[in-house]
Amino acid sequence: MAEAAYVRGVAVADSERVVCARHCLLIRLTHWLTAFSFIGLCISGFAILLAHPHLYWGETGGIGTPSLIDFPLPTMKGGPSGWGRSLHFLSAWVCVLTGLLYASYGFFGRHFREHLLPVWNDLSWASVSQSISDHLHLRAAVREELRSYNVVQRLTYLAVIFVLFPLVIWTGFAMSPALTSVFPFLATSLGGQQCARTIHFFVASLLVLFLFVHVAMICVTGFAPRMRAMILGDASTVPVAGEQS
Repeated sequence: MAEAAYVRGVAVADSERVVCARHCLLIRLTHWLTAFSFIGLCISGFAILLAHPHLYWGETGGIGTPSLIDFPLPTMKGGPSGWGRSLHFLSAWVCVLTGLLYASYGFFGRHFREHLLPVWNDLSWASVSQSISDHLHLRAAVREELRSYNVVQRLTYLAVIFVLFPLVIWTGFAMSPALTSVFPFLATSLGGQQCARTIHFFVASLLVLFLFVHVAMICVTGFAPRMRAMILGDASTVPVAGEQS
């Protein structure tokens, strides 16, 4: 058995298994708060969609007006949209406040710079295409990727944190009559409230897709140790791709 090594807080136990880096308490806390609030948003968002499963483009839209997309879903007026809107409102604010806490730590604690900002050499087409191929084929991570995020993970997390989440929050605010009465540019800059609702739906769908891929890759790279590391902060060992455990 090879001797253990210590590389940036990650101990390599032997040639067949590698130790996942620990997650600090704040990262674990914001991770799970975001996860549970996002699940609440998905459930309540679907309930709200059932009240009117049609999307429009422009400022106004409703029954009797041309729609952009009609979903093959039953219209349930006055059904789950009542509790759905309440849950959506609560989950949204939990998600926003948690995101602000995480972003503050990311900037001031150098988390973004040290763990998410990709190295310039990793942005080559060869590196990016290989990483995309590994993800599409659900290949297990190699040793280096267990110590830190690969280039596709870094770019994806940056897109989710700085593009998709801000956009879904913005479009959510743009659908609020109370907010748009004070800040009308929230909706007008997007083309109207119905434009905001349509964009909100598609951005939320991208976030749901990210969630499914995220969970799938966790299962591929070792579900139990990854979950233990994110819940308890343990530096758990996982098998390395191409090596027998």
